[in-house]
Amino acid sequence: MNLLKDRVHHLIDQFNDEELEKVWEILQELYYDCYLLKAVQVAKESVQPGDTLTRDEAIRYLQS
Repeated sequence: MNLLKDRVHHLIDQFNDEELEKVWEILQELYYDCYLLKAVQVAKESVQPGDTLTRDEAIRYLQS
């Protein structure tokens, strides 16, 4: 892991500020996507029968 961190630091040192901002915009979106994916996976593992509504149940709930 340290080797990877060293490579990333070396790569970052080669970018100017404008390039770093562009890279961060892309990485930020990827980070959020990974964070959301992980949260969805955890939620899927913890769902028990009866915790969710069927489509019809949800529609009835929203209409009431």
